[in-house]
Amino acid sequence: MADFNGHITVRSYDSNNSFNSSKLNKENVQIDKIKSNPKVSDIQEYATKSGVIRTEISFAGVILKGVSSDFDAKRFDEFMIKGDIPRYSKGEISNEVILSEKIAKELQLDIDSSFVMFFVRENQIPMYRRFTLKGIYRTDIKQIDDVYLIGDIQHVQKLNHWSADDIGGYDIFIKDIEELDEVFPSVEESSGFNNYAEKATTTFSQINDWIQIFDTNIFIILAIMIVVVVINIIMVLLILIIERINSIGMLKTLGASDRQIQEIFINYTLFIMIPGLVVGDVIAVALLYIQKYFEIIKLSPENYYVSTVPVYINFIHILIISAASIIISGIVLLLPSYLISKISPIKAIKFQ
Repeated sequence: MADFNGHITVRSYDSNNSFNSSKLNKENVQIDKIKSNPKVSDIQEYATKSGVIRTEISFAGVILKGVSSDFDAKRFDEFMIKGDIPRYSKGEISNEVILSEKIAKELQLDIDSSFVMFFVRENQIPMYRRFTLKGIYRTDIKQIDDVYLIGDIQHVQKLNHWSADDIGGYDIFIKDIEELDEVFPSVEESSGFNNYAEKATTTFSQINDWIQIFDTNIFIILAIMIVVVVINIIMVLLILIIERINSIGMLKTLGASDRQIQEIFINYTLFIMIPGLVVGDVIAVALLYIQKYFEIIKLSPENYYVSTVPVYINFIHILIISAASIIISGIVLLLPSYLISKISPIKAIKFQ
């Protein structure tokens, strides 16, 4: 979402939630101050204009998002599934555009297809522009794929009777999305009194709230898994104690203390657990890499906003979870190990 619309968007208050950009008051935006922020990686100009694409078979309401020469084609390339990204430059208007796969299929358009898009201006006189489809993209995000057409910002400027320097807003990208909440206040302060800044997490708040539900699910799943591990490891220790009652009696007879015997059994139980944990981690990481590079497990983009199960591998997290499992199991094993202190040497030696 952020790669498409920017991590932070600055636009005029007059725009509100309209699909048509109002002219940004650039004089009030301290753009140099925003650019000088070391955590800001890129700033792109844009302007939007709603319209209707009309073909011989159908029509579709879309939003033309006009971008300029500062458009980062490399960042957008990950969404491209067919064709190329046009290059835009000031002074030379380009009719080449990028359309989403969903709209292209509905209108039966392909690379190099030509189509007409109609716009309604303030005087209610419809205007049209003829565009050539240069590339097809897919983000799997309904709010984007259903409506956006990427083209030259100069078309929006001419339709709105703006000058070549007028824009609808800025898409601001930061280096680390984890620092979004930290960077946002300074950008908001530099936006000017009659403009406003908005985070991508606010723009797509419903999706963001939906994603945050997974945080709760993750903790619940981890808690259940650790409970299962603890129960299994306790059962292993109890079985070992029962099987080694004679040995416990012999050790006590030879002068071993209860604590020494407890340490022997706990260490032995952990010795059984750790190799299994390592093997499990190796298998899990291997399966994750297979999914990451071969995308075997598919999802419905309409429901999950992605076409395949996404994979994020962080070895530090894996080590923390593994270490926590071992530590928790070691602590929990202290309780059943106290059964050793209740075993009488004489009865243990006679135990069959």
